[in-house]
Amino acid sequence: MSNKPIIVFEGIEGSGKSHHISVVSKYLKKKRINHIKIREPGGNSNSEKIRKLILNNKSNFNKNTDLLLYMAARSENIDVIKKSFNKKIILIDRFTDSTIAYQYYGMGVDLNLIETLNKSLLKNIKVGFTFLNIVNQKNLQKRLKQRKALNRYDKFKMSFYNKVQNGFIKLSKKQKNKYQLINSNLEIDKNEKLILKKIDKLIK
Repeated sequence: MSNKPIIVFEGIEGSGKSHHISVVSKYLKKKRINHIKIREPGGNSNSEKIRKLILNNKSNFNKNTDLLLYMAARSENIDVIKKSFNKKIILIDRFTDSTIAYQYYGMGVDLNLIETLNKSLLKNIKVGFTFLNIVNQKNLQKRLKQRKALNRYDKFKMSFYNKVQNGFIKLSKKQKNKYQLINSNLEIDKNEKLILKKIDKLIK
């Protein structure tokens, strides 16, 4: 693996992934290590416009439209990723496995379609390592209630989030050496230390 890998933070809503990617980014800045941090959907200005459309509470897309909008947002980010690939550490809040977990395991979109689109967009770009944040139903509900505003993806039934999280776990088992599960039900500072310790090993 390159010492300037793509490191992805995955997990369902309320799992702490966005918190941890911010902690890692601050850690790398403190150490003056060159990196970029993006999110999906989102990233560059065009992708952020698509993000607003996807997550808008008034949006009511069918599952295939949702998939294509996510892929459109990824397409807008690919040039950003290509410019930094193997040159800088790339931190991404959600990436290709999120698409499979949400759109295939959660919504039942055709897996071959998802994989074909991902291959077409990514080509030789590969994820180096993934942190998968796992959260139980009690903490998920508690954390969603604490949010000031909920987007469309914060309002699904618990059965949907269970399917998605189980999908993530299945994906992690297929590539154990490139995945680390983070139990987000534990104290947050313990997980921060655990993640930063692994980050140090990944970027040596």
